[in-house]
Amino acid sequence: MATMTILVADDDKEIRDGIEIYLKNEGYRVLKAADGREALELLKTEEVHLLILDIMMPNMDGITATFKIREAQNVPIIMLSAKVEESDKIHGLSVGADDYVSKPFQPMELMARVKSQLRRYVQLGTYDGGTTLSVGGLVLDEEAKTVTLDGIPIKLTPIEFKITELLMKHPGRVFSINEIYERVWKEEAYNAENIVAVHIRKIREKIETDPKNPSYVKVVWGVGYKIEK
Repeated sequence: MATMTILVADDDKEIRDGIEIYLKNEGYRVLKAADGREALELLKTEEVHLLILDIMMPNMDGITATFKIREAQNVPIIMLSAKVEESDKIHGLSVGADDYVSKPFQPMELMARVKSQLRRYVQLGTYDGGTTLSVGGLVLDEEAKTVTLDGIPIKLTPIEFKITELLMKHPGRVFSINEIYERVWKEEAYNAENIVAVHIRKIREKIETDPKNPSYVKVVWGVGYKIEK
């Protein structure tokens, strides 16, 4: 496989350079930006396979950058945020980020998240002998990695696709939050409630006529989520 390129955007030069060292030690090519605006400019000319974006940056913050990136690309995005910015973390996930890591962080934790996101990104782009899943007017093509609703294409992020695929493979079955997290993220669930809930909300906003009264993705209070048969 060709070398993966990762774009790191953070206004703190020491953090950018530190992340770069660890990424290069793992064999990745690294691009760096001091803010969201620089990151968007690099995306115009470079093929990037994953972004690491700090939330708090001048000129253009990570949340705004994520929103603009998601208008055109589904590349995985990991957000960096201070622990006091819990609401920003949730906001970042709601506009399309795939994961977040709190500052200060252990470099090995960040590297593990990077590998996990890239593994899913590659899997979503390869043929796996998949089939077509359908529930009502919702159709998911495992081979083409596409989702349509009543024939209209629905753009899902890689994480949203994997969650939808999991639920559609087992219509009527209730999955707990921890089970969804562990099956999709491929790691032990820890404080997964907010992460999964935000992605479920985004899926509903894209596939439900009325997200507040969903026809497809249902919550079973105190248990988890399912997709109706």
